[in-house]
Amino acid sequence: MRALIVEDHAPLARQVIAALAEAGFVADHAPDGEEGLFLGETEPYDAVVLDLGLPLLDGLSVLRRWRGAGRDMPVLILTARDAWSEKVEGLNAGADDYLAKPFVMPELVARIQALVRRAHGRGRPEIALGRLVVDTGAQRVLLDGVPVKLTGLEYRTLGYLAHRAGKVVSKTELTEHLYAQDFDRDSNTLEVMVARLRKKLGEGVIETLRGQGYRLVESL
Repeated sequence: MRALIVEDHAPLARQVIAALAEAGFVADHAPDGEEGLFLGETEPYDAVVLDLGLPLLDGLSVLRRWRGAGRDMPVLILTARDAWSEKVEGLNAGADDYLAKPFVMPELVARIQALVRRAHGRGRPEIALGRLVVDTGAQRVLLDGVPVKLTGLEYRTLGYLAHRAGKVVSKTELTEHLYAQDFDRDSNTLEVMVARLRKKLGEGVIETLRGQGYRLVESL
């Protein structure tokens, strides 16, 4: 999963990025509203953390312009603790959730995970696909009840496919949601990841549809 962090306080942004990385996300960072607006309009994100008090362009303006342009990725806004009016404005502008500063990082991560689940029509952290269970809350994978050891990139690959189980995911879409903006994206790496997952999970778990992409089967 891929997230965008629009936050002008660099130390906080680094903490958020690190916390999300531990939860299986990769993240891009925008230090001001103008860059955040551009990235949100041009890159596909599974979730966004958006501070409202930004330089160059405030967070509410960024959010309104995203929604006006049809960008519907889940957005969690960060507000001052007592600024209830900001929370109301943010929600009315199209935010999906809010968190008041200061906050504890595990709560932010849990809220982002919940937003991603809801965006894919899933209410529980565990994605059960017959013999295969992908626990997005604990970042673990079980096959026939036995934990499967995966690398970070293998888990992110499987996690994205699991959220879209039964649907065809093109190589381009999968690549865009697995890597940060500044990463050298290599389609061969993706093919290697899928081959490794098949070796660990079995050949029938991930289907390849020639010229279309990959599909994780819904029931094993």
